[in-house]
Amino acid sequence: MTSTRTASLADSLNGALHRLMDDDSSVVLIGQDIGALGGVFRVTRGLQERFGRNRVRDAVLAESSIVGQAIGMAMSGLKPICEIQFEGFVYPAMNQIVTQAARIPARWNDDMALHLVIRIPVGGGIRAVEHHSESNEALFAHSPGLRVAYPSHPDDAADMLAYAVDLGTPVVFFEPKRLYWNRRLQPREVAPADSPDGARVVRRGGSNPDITVAGYGAMLDDVLRAAQALDGSIDVEVVDLRWIAPMDTDTVAESVARTGRLLVVHEAVEFCGVGAELVAAVTERAWDALRAPPRRLAPQRRTYPPAHFEKDYLFDVTDIVSAIEETCR
Repeated sequence: MTSTRTASLADSLNGALHRLMDDDSSVVLIGQDIGALGGVFRVTRGLQERFGRNRVRDAVLAESSIVGQAIGMAMSGLKPICEIQFEGFVYPAMNQIVTQAARIPARWNDDMALHLVIRIPVGGGIRAVEHHSESNEALFAHSPGLRVAYPSHPDDAADMLAYAVDLGTPVVFFEPKRLYWNRRLQPREVAPADSPDGARVVRRGGSNPDITVAGYGAMLDDVLRAAQALDGSIDVEVVDLRWIAPMDTDTVAESVARTGRLLVVHEAVEFCGVGAELVAAVTERAWDALRAPPRRLAPQRRTYPPAHFEKDYLFDVTDIVSAIEETCR
């Protein structure tokens, strides 16, 4: 088990960016206010001072321009990492991401590597205004040609970012805002995933676990807290998806084969979401192992509310405990 006290996500990513830029002069950063300010969440603090304005570039307030420039850099042999300030601001760049970046490698018969990472702060729980608390990962997961990363732990996030930079295919890299400065997380198993983009069992059940709970991002810490709260009454095995696309359904199905039950938890809307895809995949592949219908715990299809009402929209540990208990009845 890891300690509950850890480096924050912002610290971990900042350190990873320093190492990547130190080791590879082709890695460049571009985004609004990422230079002297260090970004809205200070993830890029100190990087422009160290590596200069040519490699850490402040961009104009235009997401389409940020991603468009990054695509051009990648086609020229660089490895750009661009930052979108908030997930709700990414929509003006959807054309560049979905119809350009995602398709360029295939247009060259996969003979051209496109090293491109698009970093996006994501999720709610920080009492932010509209367009600052969305979870739109399913939009990108649905687009062929894109990989979608969504870490849940600072240490893992650094390794995932380093892997994404060298993939040679566009990666949308979601960073949960609630974890940026959270230094106290629940203990978890430290065994590595079967592959760099695979899921990871972060809480293994006993000899006869009762339920598999799968999740990702900031919600995973709440899942682990719920599992701990139920310790002694319900044996919970927890799977961190880590990557939304490609999605490692094998690890989840193997866990369900041990437990016979599945609950998927995420803060993106339930309809046409990641949970729906995972439930469908497990139902198709592990039907004979299921002892109860798979369940999803996610918000209904509605716009993220104003800050004062976000607690009525998001799920907490108590809600997850109740969902686990209901699934195990």
